[in-house]
Amino acid sequence: MLLTQKKVTESLIDSKAIKTVAVALRWLPLDNSFRDEDKAKCDKIDNEGDTCLPGCSPYDRERIAGMTIAHIIILLATGTVAGFAGGLLGIGGAFIMTPVQYVIYLDMGLTADMAIKLAFGTSLLVILPTAASGAWRHNKKGAVRWKVAFILGGCASIAAFGGATLATHLPETVLRIIFGIVSIIVGVRLLVAKPLEIASESRNNYWLLVAWAIPVGLLTGIIGVGGGVVMVPILMLALGFKMHNAVATSLAAIIFTSLGGVIGYIINGLNVTNLPAYSIGYVYLPAWFLLAVTSISMVQVGAITAHKLPAKQLRYIFVVLLFFIGLRMLGIFDWLGWPI
Repeated sequence: MLLTQKKVTESLIDSKAIKTVAVALRWLPLDNSFRDEDKAKCDKIDNEGDTCLPGCSPYDRERIAGMTIAHIIILLATGTVAGFAGGLLGIGGAFIMTPVQYVIYLDMGLTADMAIKLAFGTSLLVILPTAASGAWRHNKKGAVRWKVAFILGGCASIAAFGGATLATHLPETVLRIIFGIVSIIVGVRLLVAKPLEIASESRNNYWLLVAWAIPVGLLTGIIGVGGGVVMVPILMLALGFKMHNAVATSLAAIIFTSLGGVIGYIINGLNVTNLPAYSIGYVYLPAWFLLAVTSISMVQVGAITAHKLPAKQLRYIFVVLLFFIGLRMLGIFDWLGWPI
């Protein structure tokens, strides 16, 4: 398995196109060096016998300092898909970005606890410009209800800061299980609830918005999502928004919720040791750049597509996405032996 991975990586590096990307992004920590203490530990293991612990093989040594070319390609592709899904469905894209980052950070040699929190914080920073880009496009269609977005997003941002602070003190397993369960619950709710597309106009209950903002914000901070996965159903089911208006308004509110959450992850991660280079708290800047550079542009495409698809189709796409991510984070696919 190790030899196969090495051959794949070497073939990627030999590609002229990939080399071009690497040169353009050479400020990233892609060198083959790694921390002196890690090298000493690995050399000691190598000298004492043939057994090499995980993270100390020659192949792993090339990866411990930062991301490989394969990691860069995966993150660029993930940003593309997350951005499109964000503009299409009114979500920040964290439910796509977080699992991918989690796996990559583990592959870089980080602990599971650090990997999940770094994935949450980085996703929130990607969501901020992505949501702003998508909201701008939806606003050109007149679909954003800005007063609702300000109230819901503004109040939720305060709770998001508290949620992020709480998350930094919770173990990785708890965070991952919460992430998966919330995904499935929201998917089931959307699947069985009666559509509210027939509503002639939305219900402007601002006290209800404030009440919902607290759990939305806490969820945003705890599992590193913009909150769109919850806000879209709330706007549709509780306030009678049509799907297109719910998607647009959700993206606008996410601008505020993601800001509150990312501040929490940065502040609470400033004094954490052994974070990878180029990190600010629980935000890994190289991954942020790679995800943001593609997601910001693709969210525009997703927003344009959203206004061309029937609301019923949008709803079903959303549900399928939630079920897949939820089952993946709960480890159901691994339990079944499915390599997805």
